Amino acid sequence: MKSVKLYDTTLRDGAQREGISFSVVDKLNITRRLDELGIHFIEGGWPGSNPKDDEFFNKARQLKLVNSKLVAFGSTRRANKKAEADGNLQALANAGVEVVTLVGKCSDLHVKQVLETTLDENLSMVSDSINYLKEKGISVFFDAEHFFDGYKSNPQYALQVLKVVDEAGAGCLVLCDTNGGALPAEITDIITAVRQITDVPIGIHAHNDGELAIANTLAAVNIGASQVQGTINGYGERCGNASLCSIIPALKLKMGIDCITDEQLTKLTEVAHYVSEAANLVTDAFLPYIGASAFSHKGGLHVSGLRKWSGSYQHIDPELVGNKQRMLISELSGRASIVQRARELGVDLPTKSKEAQELLDRVKMMESRGFQYENAEASFDLLVQRAKADYEKPFELVDFMVIVEKRRRPPAMKNAEEMMSEAIVKVRVDNEVVHTAAEGNGPVNALDKALRKALLRFYPSLSAVKLIDYKVRILEGSTGTESQVRVIIESSDGIEQWRTVGSSANIIEASWLALADSLEHWLLKQKAK
Repeated sequence: MKSVKLYDTTLRDGAQREGISFSVVDKLNITRRLDELGIHFIEGGWPGSNPKDDEFFNKARQLKLVNSKLVAFGSTRRANKKAEADGNLQALANAGVEVVTLVGKCSDLHVKQVLETTLDENLSMVSDSINYLKEKGISVFFDAEHFFDGYKSNPQYALQVLKVVDEAGAGCLVLCDTNGGALPAEITDIITAVRQITDVPIGIHAHNDGELAIANTLAAVNIGASQVQGTINGYGERCGNASLCSIIPALKLKMGIDCITDEQLTKLTEVAHYVSEAANLVTDAFLPYIGASAFSHKGGLHVSGLRKWSGSYQHIDPELVGNKQRMLISELSGRASIVQRARELGVDLPTKSKEAQELLDRVKMMESRGFQYENAEASFDLLVQRAKADYEKPFELVDFMVIVEKRRRPPAMKNAEEMMSEAIVKVRVDNEVVHTAAEGNGPVNALDKALRKALLRFYPSLSAVKLIDYKVRILEGSTGTESQVRVIIESSDGIEQWRTVGSSANIIEASWLALADSLEHWLLKQKAK
């Protein structure tokens, strides 16, 4: 059976999409999720290019990856400079990884007009850089940048670069459609020519400027490529990269290539939505395989057919990729979905029960107010638990007040002005009302401190919980500063991580709702142990 290795570049190439800026925490968490998904190689970034990537690779040394190898990305040495004196190569060698992906020019036009050097010097740059890293005991994948365009411009030189890469001992020749303008037939013809001059494994890295990145990737696999590079949700510069969320199920379910296990495949939708939330982007509902509408059905003919035969209007079983079928006009289908999710949380609700209907109505009402539970599983867990008649809240908000003040300091001081936030909170625990106040470097931080100050007396172990990420999304920008906002908070106790959601036209209230859910969820979990 054909073997294909998956290479994810979401954290580097995907982060080049306009509007995306992953934090170091985001990058570490996404790396863990990609490892669980079964991705073979995870490109973490470009060490030496910015402080964030340096911090990521330093902290990534502590990751205990099971399925994946972390890869560092960088370029060949600079023209007319020795490899051992090149700071970029030194950073790659010291990144603490076993594999480096080295990008180099394969287009004669790029060598002359972008690098402004000679064709021979570029060949030396490629050879010297690979040899330098291999002498350090590092495996090298070579990203042949602009290869397909370069081949069409000067096939002899493009192939000559690959011969040099072969001789230097690279582990994979990754052919890049960097400008995203190639056609599947061109991909096939050019890889056929490459196969005649080298036996080194071939990889494919396709951009989506012609909306053919996935088609070009699968065409490359058909002709013998054994490594496919792409990003989650197709994120990337300009029009994006080839989406692994479509490539993976196509390889496994359509082409019979077991690139990941069946169990890992069921995590695909979850991972896709997690990455979009980390990117602070709404997941495109109409994306194949993982979109919320990928298996939704509204037309009466379709709904009727699907009730008789699940394959009548679906090309695969959505559960294979962790998605679900949605009957948009069926109230019963919506209730069944809620019941199933509740059962997964240990709450057994009969499908036609009053409690199930009330929970469904509650979810619909909350979603109409801007809440979204797909990436805030802890808040949904609480929603289900609160639907139980015997549920007792570990604490209850009485009221809170937040003051944000700009203070003037004496002119002689370094910072003449400073911002101060103070939160005053009243909460009820076991019929006792606790009144506390705390200052913070922002209103949410002040709320967090005041609430913990009130609760730690009753729940000392709550000190383990830390807020590790905070994101705000404007849901409808046409109303300006009056817009409804959604806040997602990610928390951790050092062992597990969870996300909660709040929504309101008031950003402080939305933050409070997510913050309170975070602490309540953890206390509920501790009580169940």
